[in-house]
Amino acid sequence: ICDEWGYVPLDREAAQLLFQVISDSYERRNVVLTTNLEFSRWVSIFYDEQMTAAIIDRLVHHSYLLLYDGPSNRMRDSLMRQDG
Repeated sequence: ICDEWGYVPLDREAAQLLFQVISDSYERRNVVLTTNLEFSRWVSIFYDEQMTAAIIDRLVHHSYLLLYDGPSNRMRDSLMRQDG
């Protein structure tokens, strides 16, 4: 499980190691990730367009994409505490 994918920038070596984990997991293990970044911005995480494309290809094959375009649950919960 990778939460807040892309929130913390990776250096090149870390990006390559993460690619290896995703590649090794491909069609063998489940991978769950959350992110606020659309795919077009993932190159800013991995610094390499080919590696980014390879990661996206492996992740979306056999996957379910759940898109949530409403307000943040964290923000909603925070506002509810302020009102209560």
